[in-house]
Amino acid sequence: MPGQWIPQLRVLWDLIIATTVATIAVQYRDASWWDVLIGVAMAVALIARRFAPVRVFAVVTVLALVQTAVAAAVPAAYDVALPVAMTAVVVHSRSRAAVFGSGAIIVLGVAVSALLQARQEWSGSLLHYPYLAEQTAALAACGALWLFGYVFRTNRERTATAERERDHLARLAAADERAFIARELHDVVAHSLAVMIAQADGATYVVDTDTGQAREAMRTVAATGREALDDMHRIVAVLRDAGDDDPQDRRRHGLARFDALVERARTAGLGVDVRIDGEIGRLAAADELTVFRIVQESLTNTLRHAGTGAKVLVTLAVERGRAVLEVADDGGGQRPATAGTGGGNGLLGMRERVAVHGGDITAGPGPDGGWRVRATIPLKEAR
Repeated sequence: MPGQWIPQLRVLWDLIIATTVATIAVQYRDASWWDVLIGVAMAVALIARRFAPVRVFAVVTVLALVQTAVAAAVPAAYDVALPVAMTAVVVHSRSRAAVFGSGAIIVLGVAVSALLQARQEWSGSLLHYPYLAEQTAALAACGALWLFGYVFRTNRERTATAERERDHLARLAAADERAFIARELHDVVAHSLAVMIAQADGATYVVDTDTGQAREAMRTVAATGREALDDMHRIVAVLRDAGDDDPQDRRRHGLARFDALVERARTAGLGVDVRIDGEIGRLAAADELTVFRIVQESLTNTLRHAGTGAKVLVTLAVERGRAVLEVADDGGGQRPATAGTGGGNGLLGMRERVAVHGGDITAGPGPDGGWRVRATIPLKEAR
């Protein structure tokens, strides 16, 4: 892999730079021991420039000042060490003040060096200043290095920001997927189990007196279980092919199954009355599925908390631009089918479903007793 060579290349590059600085310090016969010592110290300091760029730059700057004061008339190691240290600050430092400060220090250093040399070599004309080209080239080279480092730093920060945003979006997508799975599993399993438990309990009460009714109840248990298993297979299929969001699949699991849902609730012992006003064909597939799941969860809660024998009125009004759904029970069932179960996940799932459409939902005691769920769903175009 190409990325495996990056650490080795960095080490090799660091060794080349350190060797270059040290070579400058020792190659001249006229170099004093101060030149050699300071040059080697700069070379060693530069090795740590990636980890402590500001400190290394400060050390190299101080050493450069010392070398300027005591050096012989030979090329100085800081001519290479300072630009390298400055570039390290621009690329690796977390402080933007240090980034711009290092560039300012280099410019100031070149300017001071030019002034000091001008005092000795000044001939009265800038055009005849012998170090003009040298100082200009040094300033241009340092400026180019600073600009290169800043562009590299900016691109790296943009890349890091983009990666963080991608990670954030991935986490949001994963959270949405988990919420979808939780809602679907809860709606399928909770409703089916509530019906199955009610039917199984009923069968145990009449098995000795009415075997035919008990047998019919167990058939309902089996049919409900098979339907729940089919729903589970559908959920798994959706998760395996999340990119294939077929509106017709949603519609097949929406109001097309509404009559079967109501009939199953009636078989479980609820007295369900349905009133529909308006054109349900105006509902989009996603809207249909949301309405279906809210009715399913509401009937499940009625069966669980009010019990068999409770009366339920389901009202769906499809108006211009919205659908208003209300499911209200009288709270007067004979006995709860699954008393004491449920942890509020169903209500949370209904709120999440409605929130996806930008609608609102309320759930609480009805004006005449019992429990009422009312949802308002803004409509999309039917597809």
